[in-house]
Amino acid sequence: MGVRDSIKRVDAYDKVTGAAKYTADLLPTGALVAKVVRSTIANGRVIRFDLSEALKVKGLVRIFTCFDVPDIEFATAGHPYVLDKTKGDVYDRKLLNERVRVYGDDIAAVVATDDVAASRAARLIKVEYEEYAPILSVAAALAPENAPLHPNVRETNLLAKSGYQVGTGTYDEAKAAEADAVEVVAEYGTQIVQHCHLEPPQSFAYMEAGRIVVVTSTQIPHIVRRVVGQALGIPWAQVRIIKPYIGGGFGNKQDVLYEPLNAYLTQQLGGRPVWLEISREETMACTRVRHAIHAKVKGLARRDGTLVARKLEAYSDQGGYASHGHSICANTITMFKQLYHDHVVTEGDGYTVYTNHTTAGAMRGYGIPQSDFFAECLMDDLARKLTIDPLEFRLKNCLPVGYVDPGTGIPAYSNGLRECVAKGRELFRWDEKRAAYANQTGDRRRGVGVALFDYKTGVYPISLEVSNCRMFMNEDGSISLQMGATEIGQGADTVFTQMAAEATGITESNIHIVSTQDTDVAPFDLGAYASRQTYICGMAIKRTGETLKRKIVEYASIKLKKPAAELDVEADWVVRRTNRQKLLALAEMALEAQYNRDRAERLFAEEHVDIHENTIATGCTFAEVEVDIPLGKVKILNILNVHDSGILINPKLAEGQVQGGMSMGIGYALFEELLYDDKGRPLNDNLLDYKLPTAMDQPDLTAAFVELTDPSGPFGNKALGEPPAISPAPAIRNAVLQATGVAFNALPLSPQKLVEGFTAAGLIKEGCKHV
Repeated sequence: MGVRDSIKRVDAYDKVTGAAKYTADLLPTGALVAKVVRSTIANGRVIRFDLSEALKVKGLVRIFTCFDVPDIEFATAGHPYVLDKTKGDVYDRKLLNERVRVYGDDIAAVVATDDVAASRAARLIKVEYEEYAPILSVAAALAPENAPLHPNVRETNLLAKSGYQVGTGTYDEAKAAEADAVEVVAEYGTQIVQHCHLEPPQSFAYMEAGRIVVVTSTQIPHIVRRVVGQALGIPWAQVRIIKPYIGGGFGNKQDVLYEPLNAYLTQQLGGRPVWLEISREETMACTRVRHAIHAKVKGLARRDGTLVARKLEAYSDQGGYASHGHSICANTITMFKQLYHDHVVTEGDGYTVYTNHTTAGAMRGYGIPQSDFFAECLMDDLARKLTIDPLEFRLKNCLPVGYVDPGTGIPAYSNGLRECVAKGRELFRWDEKRAAYANQTGDRRRGVGVALFDYKTGVYPISLEVSNCRMFMNEDGSISLQMGATEIGQGADTVFTQMAAEATGITESNIHIVSTQDTDVAPFDLGAYASRQTYICGMAIKRTGETLKRKIVEYASIKLKKPAAELDVEADWVVRRTNRQKLLALAEMALEAQYNRDRAERLFAEEHVDIHENTIATGCTFAEVEVDIPLGKVKILNILNVHDSGILINPKLAEGQVQGGMSMGIGYALFEELLYDDKGRPLNDNLLDYKLPTAMDQPDLTAAFVELTDPSGPFGNKALGEPPAISPAPAIRNAVLQATGVAFNALPLSPQKLVEGFTAAGLIKEGCKHV
């Protein structure tokens, strides 16, 4: 019972039997259907629409264009509200956009009685544009001849920049003082990828008692409520958001995507229910993607392996709208300074730039997979130039015990990074394989690689961190648990239940968690992001559970005529604290408490936490690959993640989280990339042409843990949701480097890229045959 127990998921039965209700399952009969009309250019302006043919479609209810919607710009990022608007998210888009900034921009919406009529009418709308040349790179966006995409927001296409200098002097000064040091100067790059969650963004909206209700698949229901109100220019209290079960999000649904538009449609149609679901192609091309970031990196190390200085310049492709904006690139440069300690100085500068690519937003890891790729490629390249073991080089310089980030003040209260490396080294047989794969020849070669990572837990002190929890006892002694935090497929409801059991002494089978979040009744919470929920929301659960237990014990003390200090709750019984003797069943006591005419009491607790705390999770990936040089094919033979995430609330769920993240990391390393033509049109915005790894592309995914109690965590726990996706890609890249001696500095490591690199390195001769 409680934490550290691999209980079965509380939602497992309903999900595997189909009983769980997702947004589409709740759609009322007779709902109207909406379709978004999208631009067929990436950069320009809508001049006029020709609606004549579309208006003839049978079943059409109404067409709304960008010229009809309120002239209100709003922000879509799933961040807490900031009272000082100048310090918050960027307000740069409308419900429908007359100024086109991405291919497939939302320019009109069609509402009809059914899907066929809506789709037909949308196709018949003709649009006249004033088209501009698309801006498809950061360099082009920053060129002075290219006009700003958001002149009302920024005078140029530079959305934001930030930087730091930690240590003494500058990188160039350190280099001048270290005449015998070894230097690596390189450029590394990561690509645009999409989340590919199973359930597309979908919602239906209607009005009830003069208020707008939106039932939606989102990670952030309370934030959606606020943004809908802002986008429509109405009081937030006139909006109600309901989040049922959700089929994945990975950060894409940490943006407010189409809920404001759907709310507007029902408002304009007298409150009639309107269903708005976008297709897989629209999801991939028109929602959010992971930022492509180009990095210019320098690293300086002494001959004994001591890091002297490093410098990072990161250029982030934001796409057409701000969404989460510079926070991702800022995260990227922050992690670069954390993971390794430079003896003299570390410098970092980040630039986030508008382009006409798909808008980039939150995705699992939030800028850290990019940063880790830059940092870990550099470490291997330096180690290779120094001719020292790359693992020993890392251990000499990595995150020290007692580390405190000099910029944010975030401490590593517990730091199991070296323990993770030691455990992985042994399980993976690093030293044996590293020696065995040295100095290979031939067309097929093997190699091993490693990458470390660190990741903070939640968003304090950058942003607000609050959570609330509510518990009340039912007549049979069970309790109902309500959270504003969201289950999005990651197992949150299960660990919340276990935490509640640990805090109250009531068994999981007698805890009924309400998985649906309804902003009218659910306690306020910011939602599922930043690996925050078991840490931040766990504190709310612990405090609420302790309050409820105290009330139970106080009521029982009167009935039992014993001091409350002598009593406790354990496994659904009030027990004697000293010898754990069972004294009173909660099922008996709860009914009496509810209906006792002399002393009726509702055993209820609700608590709020405002957290001014954070901590750092760490870990590593070891990868073993076989490279077919003439074919440019990488086969992963073995991959291992080792994590220090504090105490594991549910070890089996933790293992599943890690395996899912590793799979994502493999796709990032070898297969996935959203491609565009020279007009800015996505070329592979479907699951046939966009190459996700399949079961055939992955070996067994091995997860291991080092459990060190983190004193700041409610149960000794810290971040685990996002870290598993961070370090697989650089570990795989570094394994290819050992196998072939060729350094590939841009993801993904696709066959074409590999063949070109091997050819340039002389490993593939013209006319050679594969043996």
